[in-house]
Amino acid sequence: MKSVPDYFGCMVFDDKAMRSRLPKETYKAMKKTIQDGKRLDIAVANVVANAMKDWAVENGATHYTHWFQPMTGITAEKHDSFISPCSDGSIIMEFSGKELVKGESDASSFPSGGIRTTFEARGYTAWDPTSYAFIKEGVLCIPTVFCSYGGQALDMKTPLLRSMEAIGKQAKRILTLFGQTDITSVKTTVGAEQEYFLVDADLYNKRKDLIFTGRTLFGTKPPKSQELDDHYFGSIKSRVAAYMKDLDEELWKLGILAKTEHNEAAPAQHELAPVFSTTNMAIDHNQLTMEIMQKVAKKHNLICLLHEKPFAGVNGSGKHNNWSISTNKGTNLLEPGETPYDNAQFLLFLCAVIKAVDNYQDLLRASVASAGNDHRLGAGEAPPAIVSMFLGDELNAILESIENDTAYEANEKVQMKVGVHVLPRFPKDTTDRNRTSPFAFTGNKFEFRMLGSARSISSANIVLNTAVAESLKSYADRLENVENFEDSLHNLIKKTIKDHKRIIFNGNGYDDEWVKEAEKRGLYNLPTTPDAIPCLIAEKNVKLFEEHKVFSREELEARHEIYLESYCKTINIEALTVIEMVNRDILPAISSYAGKLCKTASMKSGFNADASYEKSVIEKLSKLSASVFEKVNALEEELAKIKSVSGVVAEAEIFKSVIIPAMEDIRSDVDEAEKITAADFWPYPSYGELLFGVN
Repeated sequence: MKSVPDYFGCMVFDDKAMRSRLPKETYKAMKKTIQDGKRLDIAVANVVANAMKDWAVENGATHYTHWFQPMTGITAEKHDSFISPCSDGSIIMEFSGKELVKGESDASSFPSGGIRTTFEARGYTAWDPTSYAFIKEGVLCIPTVFCSYGGQALDMKTPLLRSMEAIGKQAKRILTLFGQTDITSVKTTVGAEQEYFLVDADLYNKRKDLIFTGRTLFGTKPPKSQELDDHYFGSIKSRVAAYMKDLDEELWKLGILAKTEHNEAAPAQHELAPVFSTTNMAIDHNQLTMEIMQKVAKKHNLICLLHEKPFAGVNGSGKHNNWSISTNKGTNLLEPGETPYDNAQFLLFLCAVIKAVDNYQDLLRASVASAGNDHRLGAGEAPPAIVSMFLGDELNAILESIENDTAYEANEKVQMKVGVHVLPRFPKDTTDRNRTSPFAFTGNKFEFRMLGSARSISSANIVLNTAVAESLKSYADRLENVENFEDSLHNLIKKTIKDHKRIIFNGNGYDDEWVKEAEKRGLYNLPTTPDAIPCLIAEKNVKLFEEHKVFSREELEARHEIYLESYCKTINIEALTVIEMVNRDILPAISSYAGKLCKTASMKSGFNADASYEKSVIEKLSKLSASVFEKVNALEEELAKIKSVSGVVAEAEIFKSVIIPAMEDIRSDVDEAEKITAADFWPYPSYGELLFGVN
């Protein structure tokens, strides 16, 4: 059996593979492209394509695909074989630089927000050489961007790469001011923690709501849930451990640095965390991770649920986006060092993030908005929908001393005492963790905790990169060519702190008082997707993205349309599923059980026996079923009315304010009925079975 170092990355055309297979000059050209963004010419692409094909064929691949990330939230691929016919009837395996660099797909069949119409079908995929190609299930997957015939971005990767260029350009300007003229590139890095649920496949297949929507639309809490905190970091069950072992192996083959895995707070909930990588590759890896999680689960007769809130009443699942900025020399620009109070470069980059988060808090909220995440935000270890920043005591004190022009007295790191003499002492961290903060500084990075578990992390990182790029640009514009750099720098940092300290909050984000306090500070409170998505086309935000060439106005308007359409379609599917489950399964089940109780009560009456239990339950079920029947009919009528509504904004508002409350009202009655209906009659596996059914 091979050791992990022997097979790690064996299915990736990575630096090791390129170094061993490419001519020296071609390899150097590829490194320049990957590290510094230098453009490749077709001659280099031809050499790379041939080496990539040979490597792929040796590893069992027969086809290749341009692997891209349309605005569906998942990945897309079209497979072409390497075979080319010969005149004698035989075939050869070929793959050219032209085929590597460019492909064509049907742009009208993917969400475009009106950029493409049905008869305008042409779209292009273009190779992204900064992300390594890999083999998945016998197919060479080439990471690509996806754009329309007119060049508009139709995917998640194109604007991400634009945003990475934007922040890299502005960060280099700042570093030059600090005398670092030898830095050739600055890139953001990300480590995306992924939460998920595992349920038994046989139970899953009996739940129409899970199959059609990814979440349970009905279900009462079991007697035991997560109250005892005994699942979190608890012993991993053997079946889950076997799944995690297989998952690690598949991820490691693809060069994905899966590092940490553990049980999360809710029963049946787990987490996987990777090591940091460049943002572009981190996003590719997270998309692959979600896909492979689901495929490996099926091999263990499990289903991996990635929905943000698959079960009401227990923790939802998020994706913690650990974000930082690094130079090509490996310096983390958000590393405070031993004395952050006199590290001016760190303080300036810190202030750039503070300013960005405050100025574009609405965009950050919009970047994580989805129907699923609306159910999660605000409870169960998920941050609230109000964006704020947590910096911790030490950084707060430093910023206050700068703002007030007072001396900062640094405390020596306190030794942590745990009361057991045989244990070694270790220095206490200067910053505690705040699990309720949406955007927390955690030592040398920021952890953006608002992201939902099922969605791509691209949108959040596009906003982060671009917003911070704008802060850095404003700083560079102001500091370049000043007479006294140190004084100007100090004044700039001081002004940033004064102007943007409202976004800093170190308290409990779940406290009702924080909502009132946030309103006083003038912070946005955008609780739902229809509230948040319109921020994409607010004039200040359009200006931001156009200034840094990340999105055009047309591309932003398209995304506004697509995201609201997705919201409406998601809620519509859920509502139709509610109607089907109630009419075809739930009401008949209640009726059958009530009928049995009627027979039992009648029989008891014939013997003058006490039938009070049966009569009481019959009366309750009768009232509940009548109420459910009436509410479902009303829901159908409301759905029918939406067809006559003009515009996706108005549609989304109705789904938010009418359809979702109607579904919750129906659920309330159905869940009450489940509590008093015999288990043999209830048509679906219970919460208890789903949450505790994996041994």
